[in-house]
Amino acid sequence: MPHYQTWEEFTRAAEKLYMSDPMKVRVVLKYRHCDGNLCIKVTDDVVCLLYRTDQAQDVKKIEKFHSQLMRLMVAKESRSVVMETD
Repeated sequence: MPHYQTWEEFTRAAEKLYMSDPMKVRVVLKYRHCDGNLCIKVTDDVVCLLYRTDQAQDVKKIEKFHSQLMRLMVAKESRSVVMETD
């Protein structure tokens, strides 16, 4: 399971994984209060991408990325929509 150190690498890999087969990809967010860690996992049961942070500034990035993925998942033409990440 690849654990990404940089946010940019993770978002590129997650976007590529989602675009390859949108019907199989799922996203999991997990927060551990005892550690103060927030973890986002994107998987299609074959490939599992993981990004973990304890920085408060990364929470906004994760929230924005997660909402973009959710918009793509509910869009009728999800394969033709290009996701913009910052």
